Amino acid sequence: MSTGRDWVAWHGAYDNPDTPLAHRLRAVQARITEALDQAQPGPLCAISICAGQGRDLIGVLREHPRGGDVTARLVELDPHNAAAARQRAADAGLTQVEVVTGDAAQTRVYAGMIPASIVLACGVFGNITDEDVARTIRCCTGLCAPGGTVVWTRGRGEPDLVPQICDWFAAEGFALVGVSGPVDGSEPRGRWAVGAHRFEGKSRPLPDQKMFTFAGYDALGKDRTRA
Repeated sequence: MSTGRDWVAWHGAYDNPDTPLAHRLRAVQARITEALDQAQPGPLCAISICAGQGRDLIGVLREHPRGGDVTARLVELDPHNAAAARQRAADAGLTQVEVVTGDAAQTRVYAGMIPASIVLACGVFGNITDEDVARTIRCCTGLCAPGGTVVWTRGRGEPDLVPQICDWFAAEGFALVGVSGPVDGSEPRGRWAVGAHRFEGKSRPLPDQKMFTFAGYDALGKDRTRA
């Protein structure tokens, strides 16, 4: 992550279990757990885009029976958050979790790990333009292995992009596993959505490219519920 915001301090909200971010974290972890429960036997790969301190994936791998099957690469631009993620993985004994301090928007940083069984794009879609959201979803056809799962988050502020995100995933061969809150406007929605899509298509070669520019929700005129 790279904007004027202090993203290290931003992570402090996770430490209070009653904050919206803490609630969202638990929802993300539930989707990761579900993906691991349903994954085929054998070694698995996972990647995390703009991983922050890695609390979502590391928290699950530390406890899940299949945690040892997963080789993961977490990519985070902020060196302090990357260091925190590295320490978190070490404390959990997850030697197969690699934390890379780098630009998560560059597809080349995932070389050797894709297509992956689990792709995390949490805290990303609310911090980039809608055009970049669409481009990143198209890139998921190269990031995600057939049968793999993409887990993503997005706030539900107006205009609500969640229905369009689901349509973009469907157009690229992804089936909806689930998304928190309605996707058609038929029911009241919460402050954020956690979605999961399973890739039912064929992975495409992913050329070296930049998927998005991390502008930050402040620059985009969005509050923290949009992230």
